[in-house]
Amino acid sequence: MSGKAGLRAALAALARTRRGVLILAAACGLGAGLAGSLILGLSGGFLAGAALAGLGGYATVHAFNYLLPSAALRGLAIVRGGARYGERMASHTAALEALAELRPALFQALLASPPQKALSLASGEAAGRLMQDVDAVETAFARRAAPWMAGGAIVAGAAGAALASSWAALAVLIGAGLQLAALPGLAAWTIAAPARRQLAASGDLKSGLGAYLAAATELRIFNLVPQALTALKAHEQVLLDAGVARRDAEAGLEAIRALISAASLVAVAVAAAHASLPREALALLAALAGLEGPAVLLAAGSERGALRAAQARLDAVFAASPPAKAPALAPPSPAANLSLDGLHLAPGARWALVGPSGAGKTSLLEMCLGLRPATPGRIVIGETPLEQTPEGWARPLFAWAPQDPRLTTGPLGEALRLGAPEAPDEDILALIDAFGLTERLRQTSDGLDMWIGEGGEILSGGERRRLSLIRALLRPAPWLLLDEPTEGLDPEVEARVVAGLRARLDRTGQGLILVSHRPAPLALCSNLARLDAPGQRLAASDS
Repeated sequence: MSGKAGLRAALAALARTRRGVLILAAACGLGAGLAGSLILGLSGGFLAGAALAGLGGYATVHAFNYLLPSAALRGLAIVRGGARYGERMASHTAALEALAELRPALFQALLASPPQKALSLASGEAAGRLMQDVDAVETAFARRAAPWMAGGAIVAGAAGAALASSWAALAVLIGAGLQLAALPGLAAWTIAAPARRQLAASGDLKSGLGAYLAAATELRIFNLVPQALTALKAHEQVLLDAGVARRDAEAGLEAIRALISAASLVAVAVAAAHASLPREALALLAALAGLEGPAVLLAAGSERGALRAAQARLDAVFAASPPAKAPALAPPSPAANLSLDGLHLAPGARWALVGPSGAGKTSLLEMCLGLRPATPGRIVIGETPLEQTPEGWARPLFAWAPQDPRLTTGPLGEALRLGAPEAPDEDILALIDAFGLTERLRQTSDGLDMWIGEGGEILSGGERRRLSLIRALLRPAPWLLLDEPTEGLDPEVEARVVAGLRARLDRTGQGLILVSHRPAPLALCSNLARLDAPGQRLAASDS
């Protein structure tokens, strides 16, 4: 499911792997369409025949065979019910199984896309692509049996009309053909624009809601809640207007379909006028059921605009994700030397990267982690230049605490075990105590199950920074990458954090690459390297 293949090819591949289920859905759809038209036609003929028998007197009533048609109707009703159930089960099973692969692939593509691309997506827009866009694809996938259902209804309707007159059958086929020829194209033309607007407006509304909820505190403080509500209502109005325009277009198409069906039924009635009343009734009702068959395809056509818009948005996500490189190298050795801009960092060494803000220190750490492409010649692990390795090849070597830490929403223990799922409670609690967070943990009886809110929002900035450090220290890796680990901490807390880091590094022998402007954490490092401007290389320094 790479960007080269695109969403259409990915869906085709998913359909091929579920060919048996989709064939079953098509067969059930065909059976349901045939049985539905036959039921309506046969019931019309049966009722008309029974009425004539009643008018013929007592003897005619007793001679009328009602057992055979009533048994046929019951049998057809069972077939139709079973076929419709089978079609729904098979088509939706195939669709849901396909989506179970498509959504993770889309999420993986979002994560694998360049950071600038992934971070440019608002949370609401990303959720929209994962949910509503994929839901539009699900609907199209589940409707793959619709042509077979429509075809079965049309064939059965024409066959029932043919019992009264071949011209009646021709009228059914012409009427159904007109609907199939004109209405799907009209649906795509008239409904595509409002469907696209509806999809886009829904994404805008979700993005706006996510952005305003994230800034709820600031909105209240600066008395901007009314403006936020006005902006959200504007998005909602666009969504409402697009929905109304789509429903108006659908109603117009349904009116056209009803006119074609009515004209076709008049033609059937004229063609079957010389047949017996039971045959004429059978022909009319069978024709009515047959002419309703294309309505299933009309519904699919009305969703084509939203589907095309969803496919374009999803294709953009897949295209933004570079195809995964086949691993051609053995995993890096934990004891491998690390070279940054020609400076050799031996295992267990402690290096501080210093220099003015914006010089590229954080970018260098992100290159090590595969968060941005490695500049040729800047990073070498062992004897291997990093730019010649698959993306993320070197990540097992590093544990990372970023400058702007993010915590996953959920319980505290789960957020801290992100890089070390098997970390025991004892290790976590020891680090919490070392970094001065034990008292905060005692404020709740939940312990490590304490809920930390959306992204850790119930915690202070300093608490989130220290928890990010704990998360990094729990990950077993030969190098620890710390980006401004004590920024924003008061001196007393900073001193405790630095002491905890020193004790930890002394005990484990873990290597350290530190970016900081503060003297206290810099004292952890025995080696210093400067980076003074973007595009320059690191240079060893004595001060």
